[in-house]
Amino acid sequence: MDSNQHFNAYSLLLERTSKRIKQYAQTQFKLQKFGITVDQWIVLKKLNEVSGCSQSDLAELVNKDAPTLTRIIDLLVDKGLLQRNLDTEDRRKFVVCLTTEGTQKVQDISPKIDLIRQQAWKNMTQADFEHFKEILEKIYKNLE
Repeated sequence: MDSNQHFNAYSLLLERTSKRIKQYAQTQFKLQKFGITVDQWIVLKKLNEVSGCSQSDLAELVNKDAPTLTRIIDLLVDKGLLQRNLDTEDRRKFVVCLTTEGTQKVQDISPKIDLIRQQAWKNMTQADFEHFKEILEKIYKNLE
């Protein structure tokens, strides 16, 4: 196999694995009746970490385009987990924040999500983790 074939095979494996992880998580979210999707979780978790930010900043933080993030936020607002407040410095913008219910949701399901994530990592040694991290860091830096 030449280097181009290796590149293609590894790229496909990385993409396939990433999709499998998300599919597995989404299935678990449904089975455990979390009431949110994986993408909604990512938004909730990030807002729990940064304690409110503009939609444009949040889009960058969660790596979503503006229309996709707007749909996610709309759904989470409808569920009572987020609220939009006018930005005090720029009334043309909104700041998105967790509601009390949103904060409670993050606290309630975080340990369950940790268990879901552990499924993908079982049977791996610390050396495996370190090697995997190094490789992902190299790939990431190559694309900066």
